[in-house]
Amino acid sequence: MRWLRGGDDAPALRGRTAVVVLAVVAVVSLLLGLLLSRLVVSPAQAAAAQRPPAAGPVTVPVEERVVASTVVLRADVAYEDPVSLSLETGDLGRPAVVTGRVPEVGAQVEAGAVLLEVTGRPVLALPGELPTYRTLRAGVSGPDVQQLRAALAALGISAGDPSDADYDATVAAGVRALYDRAGYPAPEPGDELTAAVEGAQDALTAAEEGLAGAQRALDAARRGPATDAERVRLDGDVAVAQAARDYAGTQCALPLETRDPAADCTPPTLARLDADVAAARAARSALEAAPDTRAEAADVAAARTAVERATADLREAQAATLTPFPASEAVFVAELPRRVDAVGVARGQTVGAGFVTVSGATVTVTAGASEEDAALMPVGTRGTVDLDGEPLGVTVTAVEDPAADAPQAAPGGAEGEGATGGDAGTSDAAPTDERRVVLTFDAVTPEQELALQGTNVRVVVPVSSTGSEVLAVPLAALSAGPDGGSRVEVLGDDEARHLVPVTTGLAAEGYVEIAASDEPLAAGDLVVVGTAGTDDGQDDGQDDGQDEGDASDDATTEEASS
Repeated sequence: MRWLRGGDDAPALRGRTAVVVLAVVAVVSLLLGLLLSRLVVSPAQAAAAQRPPAAGPVTVPVEERVVASTVVLRADVAYEDPVSLSLETGDLGRPAVVTGRVPEVGAQVEAGAVLLEVTGRPVLALPGELPTYRTLRAGVSGPDVQQLRAALAALGISAGDPSDADYDATVAAGVRALYDRAGYPAPEPGDELTAAVEGAQDALTAAEEGLAGAQRALDAARRGPATDAERVRLDGDVAVAQAARDYAGTQCALPLETRDPAADCTPPTLARLDADVAAARAARSALEAAPDTRAEAADVAAARTAVERATADLREAQAATLTPFPASEAVFVAELPRRVDAVGVARGQTVGAGFVTVSGATVTVTAGASEEDAALMPVGTRGTVDLDGEPLGVTVTAVEDPAADAPQAAPGGAEGEGATGGDAGTSDAAPTDERRVVLTFDAVTPEQELALQGTNVRVVVPVSSTGSEVLAVPLAALSAGPDGGSRVEVLGDDEARHLVPVTTGLAAEGYVEIAASDEPLAAGDLVVVGTAGTDDGQDDGQDDGQDEGDASDDATTEEASS
């Protein structure tokens, strides 16, 4: 700290500091000078920079790549076959108020599923073409019963012969199984019908009791009024009468001296004894004769008829109580499953016409294509659709001719009639080669379906490809030779240029496949695509353009021929 106090070393220290400062200033000045010398351009340098570069070829390397030809289409995305659903509520007997199970847009409606809940009851979606127009119950017959049988069978529920048009116990059992699967109790037949069954059952019981009583009366009449004691008495009368006659006959046959003095052998007495025997036997035989039971038999027949009538009434009443299928609890839709596109009702509202709009559950992509492009895309051809940078796979499912579906003008019409707008539905427009290409997505999520619906998308369909990497050059590298063949100009290691005839393959996306060449070519070899730095570069460009066009035509021809 001596220099602070003005010691002897202070002058020397100040001298060293001045030297350091001067050195720093010198270095900074040198650097600034070098920088400025770089930025300052002399007239000679400016003139040299403006001169054109030396003439030379523009080259690109031969590549190994997959060459693929694609067809690009604009297509509309939509769900096929929209259907507006309505509910038959005429038999409901009260306002058709929605109480729950309102579907959401985008939900899928499956066969047998609950589409809506109205007044606490389900509305079931079933497959079928015929709309619901009446409640199906016992005694009903028609094609709607056959449709119900077929719908139940499609769900794996036994419902009898689908061709049987009568609503019977088999169909009713199937309906109960359907409601059980849906998680709702089956419809009840109603209190009046239940009471009718109970009354018919009581009537049958009374008729059966009447028949039993009539049968007992008939059995008693057939046995007659005689008792066992009476039979014994009559048998005794016959025995006594016969014994008296036998004794008289025996005594009267004896000599007078030996016969019983009391024996009366006079003819009247013997005749009376014979009459007594006959009377006793007649009385006994009368006891065994069949009684007259015609009245009792008639009572039994009448009672049996009453039982049969009561049985038929009971069967009819029971048939009327078969589980019905209310019209207000079913909607038939062709080709389930479907997708909910729009919902026109909310909980607490009354169901009206078109309460739900459904469409096909499959998203379809429809595009227009020329006849030539359509020929390159047969059914089964795969492609991609870009959705926010994510490629989605699609497959061609149909190629249609719209002109084939258009109505034709009536034959024999006056010339020029179509041009003035004849009858509606006729058309004499010029034929078009446009085709309708229908594609379906391979797999999409519900979120993607919502994002795609109603949009216009770009569809890329690869129609041909080399499949693997091949040697390829830009189309600009091709030129036409004197013989009409294709050739490329190769730049050698010694900067020498020479033409090599080649055979081209598939051309697509600005590149063409080199299928064969007169001398070996390899990836990395340089081929000339133009010339730079010449005053006649415009002419060279035109020539190159012509060569490129010729090469493109040649490549297309090669592709078509392959």
